[in-house]
Amino acid sequence: MRFDLPTPDLEQQPFWDAAKQERLLVKRCRACRAHHFYPRPFCPRCWSGDVEWVEASGRGTLYTWSVVHVNDLPPFPERVPYVAAIVDLDEGPRMETNVVDCDFDALQVGMPLEVTFREISDDFAIPVFRPAEG
Repeated sequence: MRFDLPTPDLEQQPFWDAAKQERLLVKRCRACRAHHFYPRPFCPRCWSGDVEWVEASGRGTLYTWSVVHVNDLPPFPERVPYVAAIVDLDEGPRMETNVVDCDFDALQVGMPLEVTFREISDDFAIPVFRPAEG
């Protein structure tokens, strides 16, 4: 058994299916139009249960980060050092993720980022972010 793989329920499965296709989905409330992430069956802003999946632009800005140099939990020992980050998506919500393809010294609050996807198994890819081109 691999402990580093997601175990999606029916509510989250569309997110993981889209990520495998290199598409980033977030939820949007049909009542108040607010986007939210992490996926849940109700709007955290107005509490409406009328929410839908929408494709996000994949763009955002770096809100905060930490460079992780030590993590003894599998599978992280072979991944260190890595950047654990929170990204403000252009659609509004914040997302916990990793920043890749960037020198640690180049990281800056507010820097523009774009999503890319890292395949972690035959069944799963995870969204990570890299500095935006252009």
